[in-house]
Amino acid sequence: MNRRAFLSSTSAAAAAALAPQLSQAAPSSPARMKPAICAYSFRKELQDKSMTYEDLITKCVEWNIDGIDMTVYWFPNTSAEWLHNLRRLAYRNGVSIYSIAVRTELTKPNQADRDAEVASIARWVDVADMLGATHIRVFGGTVPKTTTEEQAVPWVVECLKRGADIAAAKGIILGLENHGGICTRADRILEMVTKVNSPWVGINLDTGNFKDHAFEQMQQCLPHAVNVQMKAEMTYDDGKTGPQDWDRVVKLIGGGGYKGYLSLEYEAKEPSAVAVPKGLAEIRKLTHKYSV
Repeated sequence: MNRRAFLSSTSAAAAAALAPQLSQAAPSSPARMKPAICAYSFRKELQDKSMTYEDLITKCVEWNIDGIDMTVYWFPNTSAEWLHNLRRLAYRNGVSIYSIAVRTELTKPNQADRDAEVASIARWVDVADMLGATHIRVFGGTVPKTTTEEQAVPWVVECLKRGADIAAAKGIILGLENHGGICTRADRILEMVTKVNSPWVGINLDTGNFKDHAFEQMQQCLPHAVNVQMKAEMTYDDGKTGPQDWDRVVKLIGGGGYKGYLSLEYEAKEPSAVAVPKGLAEIRKLTHKYSV
């Protein structure tokens, strides 16, 4: 699909259909962005236990980073004791555990399976609450081969509505990520988020996950963005993958009036110990450049 066709079939159509909702979500003042790190950047180290989540807090101090997005996949446990100790450590070091990132699969046809997904969200809401986090990143899920996206949309909306009610009771926001599957394209994500119609559900915008017309799709998502995860690489309109133009990305995000964290989720080839501190320093410069 060429650029003109894409814009006419998605950006313009989606904007027209969702104009009332988007206008309510759009910010009315300049951007305020802060640098953060996503624990997933050190997935290898966390998995082989050469690094702990406590070590990540220390690294935030070393690299002068304000917040951390705690991918939960390698938590040693979810006991109140461990979570509260991690929360205390972060507070004593001036680091905000503002988000956790979990796996969800909300596209399941069977009601009992969807009930289990909602129950899982409820458990992670309790974990986020114990950590003091105000945001949870969730996935939409893969569309089963026996169904269509149109059939799966109501399932995702149902789960998110129920999850939003649970999260709202603890003052926690759910961020639906553009993570492939049913969340491959911005127009579909916007459809689901606006159908949920809750101030406790927004978009976890990953700047590296859109595979075509990425900048246009990011811009579509910005009015509903509740967290941003920055990637080192992205796919450009010519289909080639290359280093992400962070200046252009942060300028775009800032131009949308976004207020919140830009969390580096590093997945490129250079060792994280080398690439992450360099990347965070660059993100910090750009947040100052394009924020109030």
